[in-house]
Amino acid sequence: MSQITFPEFTYERPDLDRLETAFNAVLEELKAADHLNDAIAAVEQIDSIRASVSTAYNIGYIRYSINTRDEFYRGEKDWFDQHLPRTEQWKVDYYRALLDNPHREALQQHFGAQLFDSAEVSIRTFRPEILEELQSVNKLSSEFTQMRGGAEIELEGETYNLSSITPLEQVPDREKRKEASSAKWQWFAENRARIEDIYAEMVKLRTSMAAKLGYDNFVGLGYANMNRTDYGPEQVANFRRQIQDHIVPIAQKLYDKQRERLGVDRLHYYDLSFRFPTGNPKPQGTPDEIVAHADRMYQELSKETGDFFRYLRDKNLMDLEAKDGKAPGGYCTFINDYQSPYIFSNFNGTSHDIDVLTHEFGHAFQVYSSRDQRPLEYNWPTYDAAEIHSMSMEFFTYPWMEGFFGPDTDKYYFSHVAGSFRFLPYGCAVDEFQHRVYENPELDNAGRNAIWKEMEAKYLPHLDYSDHDHLHDGTFWQSQGHIFSVPFYYIDYCLAQICAFQFFLKDEQDHESAWADYVRLCKAGGSKSFLELVELAGLENPFEDGVVKKIADRMRERLDV
Repeated sequence: MSQITFPEFTYERPDLDRLETAFNAVLEELKAADHLNDAIAAVEQIDSIRASVSTAYNIGYIRYSINTRDEFYRGEKDWFDQHLPRTEQWKVDYYRALLDNPHREALQQHFGAQLFDSAEVSIRTFRPEILEELQSVNKLSSEFTQMRGGAEIELEGETYNLSSITPLEQVPDREKRKEASSAKWQWFAENRARIEDIYAEMVKLRTSMAAKLGYDNFVGLGYANMNRTDYGPEQVANFRRQIQDHIVPIAQKLYDKQRERLGVDRLHYYDLSFRFPTGNPKPQGTPDEIVAHADRMYQELSKETGDFFRYLRDKNLMDLEAKDGKAPGGYCTFINDYQSPYIFSNFNGTSHDIDVLTHEFGHAFQVYSSRDQRPLEYNWPTYDAAEIHSMSMEFFTYPWMEGFFGPDTDKYYFSHVAGSFRFLPYGCAVDEFQHRVYENPELDNAGRNAIWKEMEAKYLPHLDYSDHDHLHDGTFWQSQGHIFSVPFYYIDYCLAQICAFQFFLKDEQDHESAWADYVRLCKAGGSKSFLELVELAGLENPFEDGVVKKIADRMRERLDV
């Protein structure tokens, strides 16, 4: 099996009835185990059953993402949307059996406390009464993905999708940028009613689930779904305040410098993605040449990364180029039974192509490094910690950027660091927006758009949508897929960015030490909580007062602001 490539990976819809019977039989063995070794063996069998379901789902989802018009895998995605939520009950039953197990103390010593801490949180996320709501949310999420994946944007006789139009939003000709950006947002405007209705229904369904599970609103359930065991909304709110105090002013100076460079009186929405009057940094060469340089880069970075990148290439575990019908965005997932990560992206000729090769590779390298961790929960850390691996890899690969960008390398360095700063306020805006929405679920579409306008004024005061009615109404958030599909998954990027900046600064001082810390972090997988992993990597806690300011002060020196 280990020699076959991804196109040869077997997809078979799981027989959930048969698997549930097997699962429940092993669960009884776990509950009745007379000896610790019998309990451990039961946990490993349960892992195997759950991994088989995850494997089928991920193979199907990847093939659906590659071509959302593929009728077979689209049908399989719809089937999973309908039937996968029933496996949430398996997980809850399993976690209860762990927490109530007579061998709990010994099992905790064997597997570590994180499994049990996660179990305590997770058992509060499901009861059979919310099954229909989960199915409905999944169906709505798939509809939103299919809408975006099937977007057709007409411009000057050509048809683009949401990925392929991006380069046209970064051309030097301001009028052409405006035309491209306007065309893209016109698609959102034309689909606004359905997009808003999808989200309104999601908020209603998630609020209903939270009420059935005993939460005041969906915020608590959302945090539990994210498996956050060592911080809550109060710590996140304090972190956002630090970003507002110490990062927003730097970001505004960066936007003002950009305005001066471009020689315009005001930065309009169609100017934001255009960073230099001579053009944005663009990767050189064909996609094949870019991948070939990435191969050289990872061979030189370390033996571990070199061997792993060859593994991804040899087994066809990457789909990188934008195509019609392909789902937008990029991600990394893990196919358990083949112990193989998979990288999905949409190359479009911009510097983002290189960011994906480093960012998603960071995810892939981490999960491959911890693929042998047991139990299953430990292959991946929680999202917040997982983004440390990806964002830090972007910095570890800096010495090889000249091979991608040639004479544009300095522009890339500046754009990347500046972009990291500019992202932090946006990430906080997305996070606070979601808190406000789910704390006030009675709001209508206009009320939610009004909240986004407040977030823009607070975190992104540079924005100027005065000549675009759709965006001026507070609708930009409708382009952010995480808000729909993975609620509260966004502040994770901000927390990880502060940690990644620390890896960057450590790497400048002592590469060998920084890389050793990074590899240790990757190998730990999800065996510890977010803050424990931060400590394991020798990083400072981003929630602590003063840490954001300290990192901001050190990084801004590279931006001359």
